[in-house]
Amino acid sequence: MKTVLITGGTKGIGKAVAQEFLQQGYEVILNYFHDEESALATQSEFNMQGYCPVLMRADVSDEKQVEEMFKEVFRIYGKVDVLVNNAGISIVRVVQETSLTDWENIFGVNARGVFLCCRQVADSMICSGGGCIINVGSIWGEVGASCESAYSASKGAVIAFTKALAKELAPSFVRVNCVSPGVIDTEMNAHLSEVEMEDLIMQIPLGRLGTGQDVAKACVYLAENSYVTGEVLSVGGGFAK
Repeated sequence: MKTVLITGGTKGIGKAVAQEFLQQGYEVILNYFHDEESALATQSEFNMQGYCPVLMRADVSDEKQVEEMFKEVFRIYGKVDVLVNNAGISIVRVVQETSLTDWENIFGVNARGVFLCCRQVADSMICSGGGCIINVGSIWGEVGASCESAYSASKGAVIAFTKALAKELAPSFVRVNCVSPGVIDTEMNAHLSEVEMEDLIMQIPLGRLGTGQDVAKACVYLAENSYVTGEVLSVGGGFAK
């Protein structure tokens, strides 16, 4: 049975991705950090559906915690077939009010976390004869978002890192791709007012917000298609095209 580790996998997009991989028969490892209550609730919800995902607590921006998490994963499962780097944070703030700490925190989770997790699985996937890494970017990493310069920059870094790593690991049959969500109906967009949300929806050619399931299905597609690597797959209903 194939194994997938999903960072930030207990809520929002990550939870939807976990649901999709569970339904496809994968062994699922759910990484979380801050909200243990929510993590346990998600695990219980999946248990009630007949699934048995494993929870792993780690701050993906912390090198030692990431090392310890993967050490435990490899002890239990021996390998990771698919890594989904989904953990992410954001702030909405004009650049003049964005502190260096804000910037470093955003990059710590969104960019450094992706690097640290990819570095941990690379050798294992190479030795296993292949694997799949899926990094969750953002449409804002492609086109930029006003008042979200730090977030946009961090997701742009993820996209560039994905393309470079895909070239590096392709000879070893390790595929690296990026899913780039548009405006998805999750807690991360809860700060938007009703007027702002309506304005965004008007800019989406398909005329609706995306769902976590929309992103999840894209992740499963990238996990299963053995001839796709180095791609940035937009899941945004045609937004910003």
